[in-house]
Amino acid sequence: MTKQNRTLLVLQYIWEHSDEDHQVTAKDIIAFLEENGISATSRTVKADVDQLIAFGIDIEINHSTQNRFYMYERNFELAEIKLLIDAVQSARFITDNKSKRLIKKLSAFASEHQQNELKRQLYVDKRIKTENDSGYYSVDSLHTAIQGKKKVTFKYVEFAPDKTKKEKHNGQVYVFSPYALVWNDDCYYAIGYSEAPNHNKVVKFRVDRMKTLTILDKAAVRKPKDFDVEDYFSQIFSMYDGPECDVDILCENDMMKHVIDQFGEKVKTNIVDNKHFLASVRVSLSPTFYAWVFSFAGKMIIKSPQKAIDGFNKMLNQF
Repeated sequence: MTKQNRTLLVLQYIWEHSDEDHQVTAKDIIAFLEENGISATSRTVKADVDQLIAFGIDIEINHSTQNRFYMYERNFELAEIKLLIDAVQSARFITDNKSKRLIKKLSAFASEHQQNELKRQLYVDKRIKTENDSGYYSVDSLHTAIQGKKKVTFKYVEFAPDKTKKEKHNGQVYVFSPYALVWNDDCYYAIGYSEAPNHNKVVKFRVDRMKTLTILDKAAVRKPKDFDVEDYFSQIFSMYDGPECDVDILCENDMMKHVIDQFGEKVKTNIVDNKHFLASVRVSLSPTFYAWVFSFAGKMIIKSPQKAIDGFNKMLNQF
């Protein structure tokens, strides 16, 4: 066993078994080395640690009659690992098996003592998870296409009344120039320019419903000059399916905070009188939007267009 291998084993032990609250001694490291058939002394352990520190490994030494060593700073703090694990667990587009593998990899950034604490974090309420990894890999492909400014093709899937999946528009192949990915309501959405016959404009697609996604060696359609992803996202009220539409809403003055919370400070508004203002927004005409308006108990009234008014009244008549 070479000195280099011994030094690497010293690093492995300190990495896996120590943190600021759980420091290891030269005696602990020597015992580990002996288990691997290597003889060592406190002096050689100290020399190996000094060499690791010289290489930039962030190991701290508490000098005493029996030196103690620990990893001072890791790639991620424990709190950061917990946040990442929570994100993986809550992501519906990541399968249960993929979630477990990712969590295992994230846990490797912590010491064994910290991993015991992480295990207590791994129990969450049962969530509806996707049953295949296609969405996971589609997100990766879309990121690649966005970075490389390339077009992609895919087929879009929807559910039939018997819960079986079917390809929309008889398996139509969509040609799409992705501009951005948006996370909303536990799902990823791709925003970009669609060349589908009924589109030829900027639209959104749910990523987990995009099937057989392929990156083309063709330059993406450039973003429209006046297009801003953040503005588009704030204007499209909900990512649920529904025709996009410009809507005017008459609001009482104390509703301004709710309008800004939903649509951002750039939302177009005009003062009507000393009690009301008019908000002009672009939304998806969906039950989610109508329910949002309804939740304010008459303090918001849809004024136009007529199809939005009709859609709202239709929802009310169902109660």
